[in-house]
Amino acid sequence: MSQGKQTPNEKMPVEGRRRFLNTAAAAGLTVGLAACNDKGGAAASAASASAPGPAAAAHADTAGIHLKPGELDTYYGLWSGGHTGDMRVLGLPSGREILRIPCFVPDALVGWGITNESKKVMGTKPDGSLRYVVGDSHHVHASYKDGNYDGRYAWINDKINSRLARIRLDYFVCDKITELPNVQGFHGIFPDKRDPVDPAINYTTRVFCGAEFHIPLPNQGIDKPDQYRTLFSCVDAETMDVRWQVLIDGNCDLTATSYDGKLAATNQYNTEGGAHYEDMMSAERDACLFFNIARIEQAVKDGKFRTIGTSKVPVVDGTRASNADPKTALTAYVSVPKNPHGVNASPDGKYFICAGKLSPTATVIDLSKVLDWFDGKLEKIDQAIAAEVELGLGPLHTAFDGRGNAYTTLFLDSQVVKWNVEAAIKFHAGDKTAKYVVDRLDVQYQPGHVNASQSETRAADGKWLAVGCKFSKDRFLPVGPLHPENEQLIDISGEKMVLAADHPVRGEPHDFIIFKRDLLRPKQVYALDDFPLAIKDPKESGVVRNGKKVTVKLTSQAPAFSLREFTVKKGDEVTLILTNLDKVEDLTHGFAIPKYNVNFIVNPQETASVTFTADQPGVFWCYCTHFCHALHLEMRTRMIVEG
Repeated sequence: MSQGKQTPNEKMPVEGRRRFLNTAAAAGLTVGLAACNDKGGAAASAASASAPGPAAAAHADTAGIHLKPGELDTYYGLWSGGHTGDMRVLGLPSGREILRIPCFVPDALVGWGITNESKKVMGTKPDGSLRYVVGDSHHVHASYKDGNYDGRYAWINDKINSRLARIRLDYFVCDKITELPNVQGFHGIFPDKRDPVDPAINYTTRVFCGAEFHIPLPNQGIDKPDQYRTLFSCVDAETMDVRWQVLIDGNCDLTATSYDGKLAATNQYNTEGGAHYEDMMSAERDACLFFNIARIEQAVKDGKFRTIGTSKVPVVDGTRASNADPKTALTAYVSVPKNPHGVNASPDGKYFICAGKLSPTATVIDLSKVLDWFDGKLEKIDQAIAAEVELGLGPLHTAFDGRGNAYTTLFLDSQVVKWNVEAAIKFHAGDKTAKYVVDRLDVQYQPGHVNASQSETRAADGKWLAVGCKFSKDRFLPVGPLHPENEQLIDISGEKMVLAADHPVRGEPHDFIIFKRDLLRPKQVYALDDFPLAIKDPKESGVVRNGKKVTVKLTSQAPAFSLREFTVKKGDEVTLILTNLDKVEDLTHGFAIPKYNVNFIVNPQETASVTFTADQPGVFWCYCTHFCHALHLEMRTRMIVEG
């Protein structure tokens, strides 16, 4: 087959498709999966229902996807922004991008990393410059109540600098960022779905964070790879302080939490502790590591912890050697096939599912059995494995429809496989008539993350599935060497999956969640009293000098700023405070000063400030950057810097 000629509905023989697709797969994956090629074919034939017919490949009726002018989407999607270090807000099923929320990286549109308020959230060096100006956001999750999203917060991680950002969903803004101590490669996150300590607390109080990379602890220049270790962290959902950490064997990849609030888990690849990639896949099995939350918090309360380096965060011992007795153990290591990538919680609260990546299998773990092991009722923790079944080549992530079915991405097969969890358990138990694979759908190409509408909540509705494809190849107009990625939308409301839409996206997004729009009630105008520096009356505008420090106060009301001009002197440290006094929804103003790297916005009733040194004498026209009025171009003031 030649690239550029295949239509979305065309099929090719499975082996031919694999040859074509695997040219883009990572070398390490193909090496690690060399022994699994035959197994993948066997899984497809022995365990599967009939191969998907034309209906599975055909496009869905797009009437519900391409919305009429003025028609609103029925779902919100929160997407990671990848290397742009932001969070993206999509409307679904249309796939329209509505907003980008800057978190870890400066953003010139809104002035993130420029205003004093945003710099305080991002973190600065003693000289006032930003501590970090790059980011790598991966995973997005939101707060829960009663097993469903409650619309309070969302969180997103920065893998490169081990930061966790919180988004207020009433205003869709980042309000806090926390850097985890003694951690590198902060990858997986998940909030708890309820606090188990008090039955009345049925909402998120913590966010769990997994560290992927092994490092010396403390990391102070001593290079002894055999002593590298990893930490699993717990962050307070309200204060965003790190509450505790767990020292573990192996590393962390992704994270999941149980609906009863008792367990958190991380899948682990590289339990070998290898420093080179060939060492990271030498073992045939790795682990899914479970954390007994109540016991860990009791150990911290009882003072059974230590600290590492300059950090004051309590660190408890979760290593295998220290947790052999189930009745006192803080952790439990469940054996799963090599190099799993992803652990996800089923909406019925019964199971965690780990996908194999370098094994063509998924492992279903019964959470009630994990709790039985902690209570001393189970002889071996691996007895908690309810099923281990073959799905295809390169299984990564899993989503759910609330009807007992799971949907797992197959990276090397470039497919999504739909499979029934209870049927898989029966097949694993010996009933070889149980056809657990329900359907397969070709996607374009190399799918990674996958999620469904309301997937990891008790309200999973089985309507839409989104899959992030890491390669787009021939799906869009060519734009040079850097291809967009391909987010595909799949209708999962019927027995067969139906590809509904393609959307090119700037790389490299990762995980996402999809939830019903009625769970949110975002505010359209800020509350003026929420800003301590707010200038509530234009008459308060003016210039206040305190030696070389100058404060400029002004307001904006379309189409004018409250000061026609203001004067400072060369060498002054200027703090400019701007309040938008307009109360009309969607009436945003901007403020830019040429040659001074100042550009930010203030939404209705919002206040923001910037601080800079007036080091260039002259006249500088400060203008509104956000179109606000018929006289928008005339909305200016002058900054006069006297030499």
